[in-house]
Amino acid sequence: MNSDRLGISDSMISLKDLQAHLLKALGLRTESTSFTRGELWLTSEVSDLNRHLTMLRDDANCQFKQLSDLFAVDYPDRVPRFEIMYQLLSLRFNFRLRLKILVKDGDPVPSVSRVFSSASWYEREVWDMYGIHFSDHPDLRRLLTDYGFYGHPLRKDFPLTGFVELRYDDEKKKVVYENVNLPQEFRTFDFMSPWDGAPQILHNSNEVIDELNKDKDAK
Repeated sequence: MNSDRLGISDSMISLKDLQAHLLKALGLRTESTSFTRGELWLTSEVSDLNRHLTMLRDDANCQFKQLSDLFAVDYPDRVPRFEIMYQLLSLRFNFRLRLKILVKDGDPVPSVSRVFSSASWYEREVWDMYGIHFSDHPDLRRLLTDYGFYGHPLRKDFPLTGFVELRYDDEKKKVVYENVNLPQEFRTFDFMSPWDGAPQILHNSNEVIDELNKDKDAK
């Protein structure tokens, strides 16, 4: 491992050194990086995504060889609506880094499956759950829902019950799709315990617990 560009030995490389190196190598602004809970965060443009991830993987002073996770976050009232997080791990330096991009609703995101092969399944999951399209993906199909499923379940504007349901029809001897039919309205419950139901809705459970303890002490 050659760390001459940072001018320090392997054992002395810190996140601050890595931040300075990335700002120069990727041409990022200082406000595009931050530290959260001991991890370095980068914010990239969608157009720079593949270039930045390739550099983070191949650069001798980074060596983020593993994409450990890729997921999306939905902010319905914000523009851009979505954030996509790429969590990287450098086994060489025992560093974790999160790269974030902002995506407008309906805009495609370039697939990074050619940079990190593990991204293929993660991108399929994000497409299935949020409807974010990944261009140039080799096999962008649904991963968790049925192929004929309508909508994307983790969008916060998605109906709670969905639109259709499927069941096996014993007479037709096949799986059939039907409109969702709810025999009763959706209800919510507020119980102190999953085993004992409260006699009334508890607006302040701590006060109720204090009252119960007082009654118990009095007895």
